Amino acid sequence: MTIEFGREVCGDRSLAEKYEWLVTNGIGGYASGTISGTLTRRYHGLLIAALNPPLERSLLVTKLDETIEYQSHLYPLHTNRWADGTINPLGYLNIESFTLEGTIPRWNYACADALLQKRVWMEHGENTTYIQYYLERATAPITLTIKALVNYRDYHHTTVANNWQMQLDVLGQEVCIRAFSSAMPFYLFSDRGNLSIHHDWYKGFDLAIERERGLGNYEDHLHAVTFTVELNMGETLILTASTEVNALDKSKHYGKSALQSQSDREAKLLETFYSADYLKINTQSAPSWIKHIVLAANQFIVERPQRFSQLSEGTNRTNGKTIIAGYHWFSDWGRDTMISLPGLTLATGHPEIARSIIITFAQYLDQGMLPNRFPDQGEQPEYNTVDATLWYFEAIRSYHAVTQDDQLLAQLFPALEEIIDWHCRGTRYNIHVDSDGLLYAGEDSVQLTWMDAKVGDWVVTPRIGKPIEINVLWYCALTTMTAIAQRLGKPHELYENLAEHTRIGFQQFWHESKGYCYDVLNTDGNDDSLRPNQIFAVALPKSPLLTSSQQKSIVDVCGRSLLTSYGLRSLSPNHPQYCGYYEGDSLQRDSCYHQGTVWGWLLGAYIRAHLRIYQNPDQAYKLLQPMSHHLKSIGIGSLSEIFDGNAPMTAKGCIAQAWTVAEVLQTWVAIKRSRT
Repeated sequence: MTIEFGREVCGDRSLAEKYEWLVTNGIGGYASGTISGTLTRRYHGLLIAALNPPLERSLLVTKLDETIEYQSHLYPLHTNRWADGTINPLGYLNIESFTLEGTIPRWNYACADALLQKRVWMEHGENTTYIQYYLERATAPITLTIKALVNYRDYHHTTVANNWQMQLDVLGQEVCIRAFSSAMPFYLFSDRGNLSIHHDWYKGFDLAIERERGLGNYEDHLHAVTFTVELNMGETLILTASTEVNALDKSKHYGKSALQSQSDREAKLLETFYSADYLKINTQSAPSWIKHIVLAANQFIVERPQRFSQLSEGTNRTNGKTIIAGYHWFSDWGRDTMISLPGLTLATGHPEIARSIIITFAQYLDQGMLPNRFPDQGEQPEYNTVDATLWYFEAIRSYHAVTQDDQLLAQLFPALEEIIDWHCRGTRYNIHVDSDGLLYAGEDSVQLTWMDAKVGDWVVTPRIGKPIEINVLWYCALTTMTAIAQRLGKPHELYENLAEHTRIGFQQFWHESKGYCYDVLNTDGNDDSLRPNQIFAVALPKSPLLTSSQQKSIVDVCGRSLLTSYGLRSLSPNHPQYCGYYEGDSLQRDSCYHQGTVWGWLLGAYIRAHLRIYQNPDQAYKLLQPMSHHLKSIGIGSLSEIFDGNAPMTAKGCIAQAWTVAEVLQTWVAIKRSRT
């Protein structure tokens, strides 16, 4: 199961550096770069370690600059862009092909009649990256010289070296690097060959994408060590980069089988997907692109140590789970986690992971709210979200639908009661149930819904009042709570009455002359901007809040004005504030983030709504299929966060986004199930 590019891409630097690869380690760390090997982002590196899993991600090992000497000729394999605009060397010209094998990137370098393979992967559960070189073809030995460039910084930042001196200690084939006295040491190890220590700062790497984003785009990296090895045809070299003291000892014995171990792990992920009988579909017949997405889904699942609470009693506190919202720069967000949970865990055959995530987040409930996000530095979560907690009910409902796990319902029930109570009497940010049964949320200078762009004190889309998707979710939470109470033999009338009150009040959202719903109800004037949030009034399972004709009208209007190949626009192109291109500096980008930019995760809700109204699985699948093409671009093997609103809908934002991947998987399962 592969995605492959030949010289038509690899030999064109402008193309090759737009295609990015990603490998992850299950604890928040990752490695990522471009096909060409050019650094284009501050987030590129071979070892970006989660020093306090799953956060405090730090760039430790940036890249390897490799050169082959073969029959008296030198062949660079690396490519660098410098501050003066020069590209030197031009190693991308020696890349014959690039292949993604599952989630493992592989380069084939053709140097005369020699062919050298390179692979990169990470040890699951460790901040350890393996780089393997294998000489597949040659008529004489090659000498491979590898310069290791290192750093030690927060992954959001860039480095100016000045007079920074790192400590470099050698023991045999191992180099220990300590950036400063309080820094965590990290290690480089070669299983063969020679090494020599250097301390040369390579200054002025130019990061093209950071420049496009209006951010600092020059950076320095330290050439710390050079490895030199002679390889004959059929021989292998493995370099290991790690924060683990014992990883290097283990690598001496385990390194050559580490690649097989990673391949076996991916095979097991697919086997689990194939054996998920509760999906009630033939998953083995899934197309190859869906299988790729199943593997991509696992890249977002990471460990988060559990807090001690009554909810964690009887569980292993070290095995809490959460979801990284997106690579390269997002941490775990409550909203994204709950939206993504059904697709990343249940649709892939991992209800046990779903359960762990549900329990992990329950321990962070405060005043009836789940956290919005966990900061990269520090332990105090932020609670500025009205929807994360409501999506939590959807995650629990989805989990119970496939597991019938009444024990978890009973365990969570007191916390769920408290959530409803807090929302009824009022909690942070003026979140409360109004007299019409609808949920009100918001106050000045706070962004609470998923349309959460903020620049300084300017909230771009404040949506203060009664946002439509929030009230769809509130109704669904109440109907879910009613069902849970009935299931457990608890009093349910309160939740049933609240749901009915919300259902009646919800009719205020319908805008008869427009043929669609208001986006936000507010005493200062209702917002009739055509946005995609109303699609959830059709897509969510327990949301009979509108008539059949109203639901059909919403699907049709959204299809005509908001639908693109990769998702729904966040605002109609007919609106005066519509922005068709997500580009420029932070201010420009944030001002466009929800003003026309296409969001991939919304494609799932639209297709499921379309399937409900038109009952045509063939058409639904055709709506989903463009994502199979996108899988082969930008973030190879995964799906992007956002796209331009205007054609050709170029991918922007994160190269791999959890809820985009999750919603495509969940929707594929729904389409497949509708055929049975």
